[in-house]
Amino acid sequence: MSITGDFPPQPATLERAAVIDAAAIRHNVRTIASYVHPAKVMVAVKAEGYGHGALTSAQAALDAGADWLGTAHVSEALALREAGIEAPILAWLHTRGTDFGRAISEHIDLGISGWEIHPVAEAAESLQRPARVHLKVDTGLGRNGCTIEDWPELLRIAANYQERGLISIEGIFTHLAVADEPDRRETDAQLDLYRHALEVAQEHRIVPDLRHVANTPAALSRPDAHFDMVRVGVGVFGQSPFADRTTEDLGLRPAMELRTSVANVKRVPAGQGISYGLTHRVDQPTTLALIPMGYADGIPRVAVHAPVCINGRRYQSVGRVAMDQFVVDLAELDTEVTVGDEVVIFGGDSGIEAAEWAAAAGTNNYEIITRIGERVPRVIVDSEIPPLPGTAADHDGTPLTGQGLS
Repeated sequence: MSITGDFPPQPATLERAAVIDAAAIRHNVRTIASYVHPAKVMVAVKAEGYGHGALTSAQAALDAGADWLGTAHVSEALALREAGIEAPILAWLHTRGTDFGRAISEHIDLGISGWEIHPVAEAAESLQRPARVHLKVDTGLGRNGCTIEDWPELLRIAANYQERGLISIEGIFTHLAVADEPDRRETDAQLDLYRHALEVAQEHRIVPDLRHVANTPAALSRPDAHFDMVRVGVGVFGQSPFADRTTEDLGLRPAMELRTSVANVKRVPAGQGISYGLTHRVDQPTTLALIPMGYADGIPRVAVHAPVCINGRRYQSVGRVAMDQFVVDLAELDTEVTVGDEVVIFGGDSGIEAAEWAAAAGTNNYEIITRIGERVPRVIVDSEIPPLPGTAADHDGTPLTGQGLS
């Protein structure tokens, strides 16, 4: 769900909202592009732009100079085409139900790991139009991609289809497993195997224009992995892929602020149990605030002592997260927190990063931002555009444009 119209409700008037700053996305794309120049930049907008809205993310990335967009599924790429996006798009994860014909008709490049090359060529033949493909080699991640043992055979088949005019091999790519841990030697091994795969491709007279390997962590830490293009995702949305470097360290800006308001405040005695399972009991009289978001909204059920910001002050969650709500211990009896006060779960000026929620839930910040559910409206703002006189503005004085898909 996204807020549409010229002047949608301000976040403070909504029960909950994920406020997405398009200017932050543009800033991050420009920052990453400066790291990797002269390599091209592909921005991954899969999974609804990592939860930020696919169209919003795509438009902001392209405005900032991104050269390509990437999606996991052809269906995601087709939605962007239907929304008017004309930039090059690569989709790389397919099933027997993937509509290769529509992808070819809509000028969507297709990642090929093996079996897909035959139905893609068949679709191209029926359309009398060559499919643009990028061959993927598995250099150690063990997911998609052709094994190095089967690589020569895939190259032989691909070269044959290319000679017949059914495909055009635009790229060769792979994906890194541990680039977010720069000291791991496996990345060196993957890059060595990738270079070998390129040499084997050259023996089959396949020398594509686009060699691409680097994800966000490799784009930021491994210049030897940049090649002709990098594929970046989480960094575009202002999240650090490294455990020991913050978003600020990398010069990036978080693009999502998750907000709601206090739904209830009450005093409780010592020994009061909190939420299902009574996994937490307060050890002294205290005041509790009820936060009206739960795992149906994407708040991790397993999060323990996760931070929130209420009226500029940090508090911690207590007890088990429920489907629609969780509880915060205000740690005092004479609190000034009242029903309706603003709650920032992460982002904005709260000082709370998605990575802190990730730590509380035993996961990573990628999952935290991507899992925010459809019940949470995405409100799109642009902090680089000053408000017009007399118009509704967001909490920072920026008009809410309400663009995007979510």
